[in-house]
Amino acid sequence: MEFFEIPFFDDDFYKMCVRFLINFFFLTALIRFTYFRFTQRANYLLTFYLVGTVVFFLCFTLKKYEIDLGLALGLFAIFGILRYRTDQLNIREMTYLFVVIGLSIINALSNKKMSYIEIITANSIIVVLAHYLDWYWNSKRTSSKDIVYESLDFIRPEHHEKLKAELQEKLGFEIIRVEVGQIDFKGKTVKLKIRYKRES
Repeated sequence: MEFFEIPFFDDDFYKMCVRFLINFFFLTALIRFTYFRFTQRANYLLTFYLVGTVVFFLCFTLKKYEIDLGLALGLFAIFGILRYRTDQLNIREMTYLFVVIGLSIINALSNKKMSYIEIITANSIIVVLAHYLDWYWNSKRTSSKDIVYESLDFIRPEHHEKLKAELQEKLGFEIIRVEVGQIDFKGKTVKLKIRYKRES
């Protein structure tokens, strides 16, 4: 049954639904449980989901047509000239956007030569690698700061844990290490170098 030379139903509908569910599952694993978990920024969640969904359906639709290489490259070049004028994306967000587009293209354009096990494995490797690298990057993301501390109560080595706890309570961020520098016994001050975890 056709309307204006377009079939009402095609068997590729089931394939499209299965592929979309796979794509949406791995996009959620990447966006919600990796990107958002480590950044706690919700500004780009909608962008990532919508870009991933549109790219998937665009690629799946184009796969059904005979298009030459020039036209295909021209269509995908559109994504290379995207500009977010009101809010510039930093390197991290651009990387996640590229991965979202890449996953959607893989899931939409894979053909009979690629099994579902291969598709799922490729998606899993990309998401797991992104998760691990982001976790490792965050765990090593530290900074140092020099401060003058107006107390000599906890400068002895055996009291450094108490000093860290007091500084964390006053400064409001997690301190990894405290190094005692120059001590002024007359003024009862000490210079400290603290290493702490930076927020995303």
